[in-house]
Formats: sequence, C-alpha cells, structure tokens
Amino acid sequence: MYNPENPYNKLPLLPPGLEVETKRVLKEAINATRVLAELKGRANEIPNQSMLVNAITLQEAKDSSEIENIVTTQDNLYKAFSGQINTSDAQTKEVLRYRQALWEGYNSLSTRPLSTNTFVTIAKTIKENDVGIRNTSGTTIQSNGRIIYTPPVGESTIRDLLKNLEDFMHMENGPDDLIRLAIMHYQFEAIHPFPDGNGRTGRILNILFLVEKGLLDTPILYLSKYIIEHKNEYYKKLRAVTEKQQWEDWILFILKGVKETAYYTLQKINGINSLMQETILYCKDKLVPRVYSRELIELLFEQPYCKVRFLVERGIAKRQTAAEYLYELEKIGVLKSQKVGVENLFLNVRLFEILKY
Repeated sequence: MYNPENPYNKLPLLPPGLEVETKRVLKEAINATRVLAELKGRANEIPNQSMLVNAITLQEAKDSSEIENIVTTQDNLYKAFSGQINTSDAQTKEVLRYRQALWEGYNSLSTRPLSTNTFVTIAKTIKENDVGIRNTSGTTIQSNGRIIYTPPVGESTIRDLLKNLEDFMHMENGPDDLIRLAIMHYQFEAIHPFPDGNGRTGRILNILFLVEKGLLDTPILYLSKYIIEHKNEYYKKLRAVTEKQQWEDWILFILKGVKETAYYTLQKINGINSLMQETILYCKDKLVPRVYSRELIELLFEQPYCKVRFLVERGIAKRQTAAEYLYELEKIGVLKSQKVGVENLFLNVRLFEILKY
C-alpha cells in the first residue's frame, strides 16, 4: 500500500504495467507531433537561429525558475544576459545558470546520449555546487504543512531507478516519443534524485529529449509556461499517477501542453520574423548606406539589448563607429538607450514587447 509518509522505494519500474497508448492518447499524440513538426520547420526558416534560441531559452529560464519561487523581471534578466552575470542580483544569477545548464546539456547530446551523468551535470550547474544523488533520508514534499509525497531513499536505490529511466528513454520499440516524454517526466519527478533543483532539471530534460529524438533541432519548446498556467492541475495529476496509476490523464495533460506550447512558440517566431523583415526595410530606407547592413539589423534581434561591444565582436564596426551606428538607430526610433552601470545598453523596444508575453 502506498503511504505518502514512507519513502516510495517501491516506485514501479518503467515501462508502466498497463496500457498507455490508448485511443485518446494516440489521437492527442498525433496532433501534438503535427504541431511540433510545423514548429521545427518554421524555426529553420529564421536566418539566424541564435536569435530565436536566445529569446526562447531566456524566457524558459525565467518561467521554469518562477515555478520554484525564484523570481526576476524580464528586464533584469535581459540586462544581465547582455552584460556580466556578476552584476545582477542572486535570483537573476540563478535564472541565468538555468540557461547555462540547458546549453551544457544540449551541447552534450553531440557526444553522448541522455544519462544519469547528464542529469547530475545539469543539477550541478543550476545550483552552482557539487550536488550529487541524494544519499540521506528526510526529503519530503509537503503542501499546507502536510506530507503528500516521500521520494525513494538510498543512493543505490535511486541510481537503480535512474538506470531504469535511462533504459526506458532509449529502448527500441517503446511508446511514441511524446508519450514517452510524459512518462519519463513523471518518473524523474517521482525519483526526485537531488536534494534541490529537481523540477528545473526535469524540465530541461524534457527539451533535451525532444532534441535527442529529432522532434526539434534546437531547444525552443518549453513546458514551463504551460505548467505555471496549470500549476494546480499539474501537481494534482502527478499525485494521481503515484496514488492511483492514472497514466492516461497525466499523458493527455502533457501532450496538450506540448501542443499548446508549440502553437505559442510558433506565434513568437512569426512575430519576431515579421518584425525583423519590417525593421530591415525601414532601416534600409531611413539609414544612410554607410550605417545600414542586414547583419547589423539581425544582430539587434539576437536579444532585446544590444551594446557597442556586440558590434565590435561581430566585426561590423570599430568601437567609435559602432556607437555611432547604435545612436543612429535610436534617432530613427528602432532602439532606446539606457545607462546601466558604466555602459549604455540599447533596447530593441518592439522585440522586447513581443518577448515579454
């Protein structure tokens, strides 16, 4: 009998011992896969992929951290990203570490499949310490002062469960990949392998799994916004799997999240792409030929804030000339300068408006 106050060392191994590919689930998986394929194709149409990836990953880092009550403003986050991480407050630093962890995980896919080592590396980067697999008891999940879940204890037990999770992620002839995503996300959260950072690590694993399976080329779809908007339902359905093995409702919830988030990201892509083309035409008309270049305008869309150093590093202009270019862009209303510390940052105002919602 499951008891939330006792360590769940008998957490069932994967795959689940009942049918998960029901008619309802398969129908929703097909719909979600179709939208995901459209997102993958549209993302590849953007000439500078870093533009989209920077924008989306920073938003994801903010939303995913907010679920753990680590809150920073969009403006602070972009300013810190444009400058130096050590100039920002502690919570903004932690959000930026989430982005760093995501990129480390993404880059690791080129040399090794997702594994326990990947999980540990991500958690260490997020927390900026030598966090490892839990080896002490006493970890509980509580709500309103009441214990609602006690994860497995004992490092060997946890490692065995993680090995089973790895095998399930990479098994041949397993469930549809999006159905597998929902199952593995539950299992990772139920194992709760680290003293802290489990939720954020698990959400990074979601996107890395989609990339590893070829459903996306770059990390541009995140469920954190969807989870925030349906937070109570998310935790309720997690518990229902633990207590009643209600897999179908949980899988349908995650598949719906994938589909809605893919639509949301498509809207972002369309908005960014349209604004960039509009800005290219506007600047081509308003700026003198010496200042205008397509490379300069595309640089303004890699993140909302730009500064002189970015132009210099890209080889667009030397320092004094680069500053003149940015002030020319401010004169025609494309940018707005702000003094931050000892340097000027130039905000792409309309891009920021697209990104902040």
